[in-house]
Amino acid sequence: MPWIPELFSAPALEQVERKRELRRLDAVPYYEGLMTGEHEALIRSFAGEPVLHDPQRGRVIGVRAFEAYIGELRSWLSQRNMSLDPVDQVITEPRGFEEVVLHLDGDAGRVDVPVAIVADRRSDGRLAELRVYHSMWALTGRHLHRPPVLQRDPDLRMEPAVAAYQRALAAGDVDAIVATFQPDGYAREPAGGAFVHRGHDLRRFYERWFSNGGGIALEHCAVVNDGRACALEYNVVGWGGTALPPEAGVAVYVRGESGGIAAARMYDDAALPPP
Repeated sequence: MPWIPELFSAPALEQVERKRELRRLDAVPYYEGLMTGEHEALIRSFAGEPVLHDPQRGRVIGVRAFEAYIGELRSWLSQRNMSLDPVDQVITEPRGFEEVVLHLDGDAGRVDVPVAIVADRRSDGRLAELRVYHSMWALTGRHLHRPPVLQRDPDLRMEPAVAAYQRALAAGDVDAIVATFQPDGYAREPAGGAFVHRGHDLRRFYERWFSNGGGIALEHCAVVNDGRACALEYNVVGWGGTALPPEAGVAVYVRGESGGIAAARMYDDAALPPP
C-alpha cells in the first residue's frame, strides 16, 4: 500500500526491497515510491485520475496537479534529509493503510513526524483515493486546522475493544477508556516522540484530555480492519464543553493477545481547548 510494484522499473524495486529487507513487495510503500522519482508509476497506480488529500495542500486532483504536488514534496523531503521507520501496514480489498515515522532536519535539529496514509482501492488493486494524515506540531510548533475529507457513516461497525474505546472517549470516562487497553498497552499522541503514554501515565493522559468538562466527540467516517489492526477515520466535532469546527483525523488501534488494545496511535491536529 499504496503503489503497484509492477509499474516500477526493476532498479527502483530492488532499491526499495533492499531498504525494507524484503525479497518481494506486495505493494510499494508511499514514501519509498514517491522518492523513486518514477511519476508515471505513481499516476498509473490510480484507477482513474489521481486524487489525494494532504494536511497542508488540501485536495489534489488530476494528473497535472498530482505531478506538481509529488515533485514539490520529493524536493522538500530531499532538502530535509528524510529517512523513515515503518510502523505498520494493512491491505484489504476495499481499503488499506500504512504508518511511518519520518525523520527530518528541522531548524533546531532532527524532528520525528508520524504519518498515516489511507487508500481506497478498487478490486484490481488500483487506487481510487489517497488520504494523508499527520500533525504539523513537530514541523511548525503550532496546530493547523484541517477540514473534513469524509462524511459520517452512521452504519460503521468496529471491533469490540475499539467500539468500547469510542464510547468511553465520547463519555469522558477515564476508568472505562483505560480498561480497554491491555496492561502493557500505550497511547501515542499525533506529535509522537515523547508523547507516548503507558502504565500510570496512560490514566493521567486521559484525565488531562477529559479536563475540559467531558469527552471528545467524533464523527466516525471509515474503517480499515484486518482483525489485528483497525484504522478509524473521523472528524473531531467537540472536546468536552467546547464545540469545534469539524476536523479530519485517523487513529490506528492494534489488538493485543488479550483482546484489549495494545496500541492507540492518533494522527490529527486538533488542540485541547483551554478549560
